Amino acid sequence: MAEHIHVSVAWPYANGPFHVGHIAGAYLPADIFARFQRLHGNHVLMVSGSDCHGTPITLKAEQEGVPTQQVIRRYHESFLHTFAALGISFDLFTQTYTDNHYAVTTDLFLRLQQRGYIYKQTMTGSYSEGLGRFLPDREVEGQCPHCGYANARGDQCDNCGKLLDPPDLINPRARIDGSAISFRDTEHFFLDLAKLEPVLREWLDGTDRDYWRANTVQFTQNWLREGLRGRAITRDLEWGVPVPTADAGFADKRIYVWFDAVIGYLSASIEWAERTGEPDKWKDWWNPGAAKIYNFIGKDNIPFHTIIWPAILLGVGGLNLPYDVPANEFLNLEGEKMSTSRNWALWAPDIQDRYQPDQIRYYLTANAPEGRDSNWSWAEFVQRNNAELVANWGNLANRVLNIAHKHFGAVPTPGELSAGDQALIADAEAAFTRITALYSAVKLKQALQETLLLSQRVNQYLAETTPWKLVKDDKDRAATVLFVCLRVIDTLKILFAPVLPFSSQQLHELLGYTGTISPQPRIAEARDKDGGTRQVLSGEYATGAVWAQSQLAAGQIIQPPTPLFRKLEESVIDEELARLRAAQ
Repeated sequence: MAEHIHVSVAWPYANGPFHVGHIAGAYLPADIFARFQRLHGNHVLMVSGSDCHGTPITLKAEQEGVPTQQVIRRYHESFLHTFAALGISFDLFTQTYTDNHYAVTTDLFLRLQQRGYIYKQTMTGSYSEGLGRFLPDREVEGQCPHCGYANARGDQCDNCGKLLDPPDLINPRARIDGSAISFRDTEHFFLDLAKLEPVLREWLDGTDRDYWRANTVQFTQNWLREGLRGRAITRDLEWGVPVPTADAGFADKRIYVWFDAVIGYLSASIEWAERTGEPDKWKDWWNPGAAKIYNFIGKDNIPFHTIIWPAILLGVGGLNLPYDVPANEFLNLEGEKMSTSRNWALWAPDIQDRYQPDQIRYYLTANAPEGRDSNWSWAEFVQRNNAELVANWGNLANRVLNIAHKHFGAVPTPGELSAGDQALIADAEAAFTRITALYSAVKLKQALQETLLLSQRVNQYLAETTPWKLVKDDKDRAATVLFVCLRVIDTLKILFAPVLPFSSQQLHELLGYTGTISPQPRIAEARDKDGGTRQVLSGEYATGAVWAQSQLAAGQIIQPPTPLFRKLEESVIDEELARLRAAQ
């Protein structure tokens, strides 16, 4: 029976383009998983959008001397074009600056308040003497009191993962100009996490979560071990969702971005349903127990998705809770941590048009930071492309199709299968079962490795049977060998499809099929909060079950083959390294 699968993906700040670390950390894994689930015949809803309310955005606008909305529009559209180029198949990628998102955020705030989970309290605010204003926590830096990291943020230390408040920092300073920070009293609303802790612990302990990744479990346990306390959900800001209260002193305050961003998973689902003409359709994923919800994020966002977001949902009541939080580690660049401040990053818009999308997708998946940090190396990118993607898989498909098309024009009719033929078919059946289980468990890197091993096994069989010789001496035997090869290649096409959707669709058509197994997203228009137009990413993705081993029939016409992938010259390495150095 088909399941409902919700794929919630981290909302990026619209203050700069994506680098490959962003793609590897959340967006590509989410797309691979969503594509697998769709091919499996499940009902998938994959949503996210640009986070328009973060202080990094307003700071970017101030630095450039342009309106905030101009910055948002520029980078939101950059995100859309990167997703379209790489085939990241959102059902809806929207933004938080919409009437719908403001309404949903306001509704959840009021429901939490009515149920006694929001209280008002005076807190110490971070005031920049140099800038003459209060700063949000993320714009305060200092030394972490737990691990000593020199550049911990006022809300979290990226080194040890501890959640912080600005007064916790040693020698706090304003990130934008390094000016001294003083702490002044200011009144705000708080989410009562301490009051929600018992029901949250009950939820976390009530189900065996051995399928959660080790980093997800560790971050969550570390935070719970210290006990939960109330966390401010409003800030002294001029940009963001207004605080829904008539209380004095709150007219110039806004809901804090960490609170409204996670609500975007729900608000985007509601917006998607409205766009489809079925406004209640979102409930198929958000009613309790209706679906499995997966939150794809980077490791720095784990506590917000295993503690704070579930606490909000439990406090509101009547909404589905996350099933899994597949958080990835970080992707480094040429052995160094990526740094946007010194422009040590590989920007997606810089490479998405120079390389085939499946070349990028393959390398990022084969080298995914699933269990630990990994590294983008241009030398490895070229080597793996040429040795694995081209020489192993691409050449296998091309050689077999060439021989079959040239000598038979269609899938040949097989004779009696030999023991070797039957062994390969059995290996393919066993691999299909293993790989299906790996995709289901969000072990995407291992699923790709196992698929590549099956491709290598077919190459071995091809070398042993030499059909290019058999067509001259024993055409009937050649027909059987090619039939077996084509059947397993057809199966491999499906197994590779979540990672390599563009080339898998191409191979699907070369094998004589019609229809689409790898639909791609499209950029569409929508109304924005100010009544103008904005762009979104959406798509219509078939849910018919095609995740199955090959049913390729003898006599099916094969199209003239064309190469699936492009070999890269060694000179690419030096060229790309030179680009990196020149950008600094």
